[in-house]
Amino acid sequence: MILMKRYPSLRKALRMAIFGLATLAPALPALAAEHAADVDPLIGEDWYGEVFVGATTPFGMVKLGPDIRGFGARKGFQSEGDIRGFSHLHLSGGGGKYDNIRVAPVTGTLNPKDIHSPRSGEQANAGYYAVNLDRYGVKAELTATRRVGMHRYTFAQAGDAHITLDLDLLEKGTGEETQRFLGGEMSVVSPNEIVGVGRYIGGWNEGGEYDVYFDLITDTPSQGAQTWLGDTLSATPKASTETDRPLGGSLDYRVTAGQTIQAKVGISFVSAQQAHRNATEEVRDWRFDDVRAAAVAQWNKALGRIEIGGATETQRRQFYTALYHTMMMPSDHTGENPKWSSKEPYYDDFQAIWDTFRSDAPLLILIAPDRQRDILRSLIDTYRHAGYMPDARVGNDNGRTQGGSNADVLVADAYVKGLGGIDYATALKAVEKDAQVPPADARKEGRGGLESYNKLGYIAQPTERAGSRTVEYAYDDFGIAEVACGLGHAKDAELYKAHAGNWANLWDASWQQEGITGFLRPRNADGSWAPQYLVRRGTWPDFYYEGDLWTYSLYAPQDGRKLVQLSGGNEAFVKRLDALFDGLHFDITNEPGFLIPDLYLWAGRPDRTADRLLTYLHKAFKDSRDGIPGNDDSGAMSSWYAFQSMGFYPNAGQDVYLIGTPSYPRVDIDLGGGHTFTIVVDNLDGHSVNRYIQSATLNGQPLDNAWFRHGQIAKGGTLKLVMGPTPSHWGTTTPPPSLSDPGFALCTAKR
Repeated sequence: MILMKRYPSLRKALRMAIFGLATLAPALPALAAEHAADVDPLIGEDWYGEVFVGATTPFGMVKLGPDIRGFGARKGFQSEGDIRGFSHLHLSGGGGKYDNIRVAPVTGTLNPKDIHSPRSGEQANAGYYAVNLDRYGVKAELTATRRVGMHRYTFAQAGDAHITLDLDLLEKGTGEETQRFLGGEMSVVSPNEIVGVGRYIGGWNEGGEYDVYFDLITDTPSQGAQTWLGDTLSATPKASTETDRPLGGSLDYRVTAGQTIQAKVGISFVSAQQAHRNATEEVRDWRFDDVRAAAVAQWNKALGRIEIGGATETQRRQFYTALYHTMMMPSDHTGENPKWSSKEPYYDDFQAIWDTFRSDAPLLILIAPDRQRDILRSLIDTYRHAGYMPDARVGNDNGRTQGGSNADVLVADAYVKGLGGIDYATALKAVEKDAQVPPADARKEGRGGLESYNKLGYIAQPTERAGSRTVEYAYDDFGIAEVACGLGHAKDAELYKAHAGNWANLWDASWQQEGITGFLRPRNADGSWAPQYLVRRGTWPDFYYEGDLWTYSLYAPQDGRKLVQLSGGNEAFVKRLDALFDGLHFDITNEPGFLIPDLYLWAGRPDRTADRLLTYLHKAFKDSRDGIPGNDDSGAMSSWYAFQSMGFYPNAGQDVYLIGTPSYPRVDIDLGGGHTFTIVVDNLDGHSVNRYIQSATLNGQPLDNAWFRHGQIAKGGTLKLVMGPTPSHWGTTTPPPSLSDPGFALCTAKR
């Protein structure tokens, strides 16, 4: 996402800070089985990590948490600032949308224009959030089910108290990403209940209207109720507006010291009746602690698919918090689709596949294959009914497409790894439409510049994001070729295999930069070169999206061998990578460069991969509120950390995993179906001195490659690594697979 673009000095400071040596604490005994207790949701709250802080369940639709005065939807959560209340819809790792249906407890005289409080005693756990609202003398506690937020408020002093609910006070922002309140209505239907709907439009994805229905029910009858429209409080039980005006209501109480009032808020995108069903069926009684325990149990089950042995307390907290962050989004909206009726699962809040396809989705294939299957089914069903699979979809509407049609890679990743239960025939139609049919709105869905790409083999100037789109489309086409081949569409497979080499059509072999020769370069429709593009980090109208020529010149996940060749061979390629890192061109704060530390493997230098990875694992990621180096982007940053700390990393869309350097003596991954993939590491020390792999075996057989295939572990297996303090010859002879390998053929991965 657009991270710290406006704050280059902060980015520079981060990059300078990550270079240094880190010391790990001595290893502690093996961890406990219930990993919800290892999660610290406040990791990544600051430094633009934008992670969600509050109560939710794995992939839950409701994300109930605090809204911070002065920050809100664009910037997410921060450790400082007054709390304005607790809304039920949020994103994680990227803002710009939601903050809808805000509830706040208030004491004293109610002034709807002045609801906020300093905070203290903040506590955040998996499935639970608590904080003291000091202005009001209220302890607020939150927990959640998939579609219901549950509140428990304890009032310290006797007096007037109010449970308020407002519809319009979202973080509206400015410019093209403005989120707007279109109006709504609410009714106080009993001393215990307020129902209604808010209507919204816009936000980060520039999406169409979405309606959020709610049903707030309390366990304590109120002594009165009010609504407000504009600045006017009224005893009228109903209020509505068709414009952007303040709209809210309250249930009013006379509380005693220490009194507790509970509320449950059912949320629906379909109807008020469904919001009521959600509230009454998902939370049938008022046992807050039981609801919290059920949420914790869900998190324990989800997080328990991986056990890391011999890790320190800090490592456990970082690792399981990272896993936790990868299971926030997309959100399971099954049964809550207002656009069409279907028996398929329905997921929303893809913000964005451009971020998550690289490591988040491959992680789910390992530890939550049923979930990833349903996510793919949802994307395919969106194609059936909306016309395109999205690259991003929030608020029941496709948009924005940042680069390629990266759902194509998700389909390929699932296919080559044998994920069943997916209509791959229809999926192939969806990805081929991406590659063949220009969309009406290229920022909404599909591929912009497609006519130029298919005619010339590259996107010509001056089309926006021509460079980053060209290289992404080439990789998307590689994924299409894999699926087409597997389904027996040989002619299509060969076509898209040829298109997978299009990235090199923008390679200017003569361009030099900081002693390195050969980079991508803008190109005109007549084939001539356009002026080089040297912006450090572009955005929507630029040649590169959220990256520069150093990063995107190395974006060819399908063909590392050709990258090496174009760079002048192994030694020249290592020199290029060293120049990239040492010149501070590697950007760990953003996703396009995620694969770059592993590219040394194509030049036979696994030792350099180990060196680079450890620098960023130890210094860019921390056990603190600023512990994620950039926008977590739906768990993308966290999934990179989780994979690399285990010692391997996916080449997304292929059946290949790349071996880096492990952080734990043992990892056990429950693959489901009674299968476990285990990594056992000998001679690992607590200070990362023994960072270099000396030898390896996979399933008892010698493994000389610094990579392996998914098929080798799909039914379980053991990877054993022996570590040492100096580089060895291990992994130096056979690079990972590439499109340019002699005899390369598609369909080598068996389903």
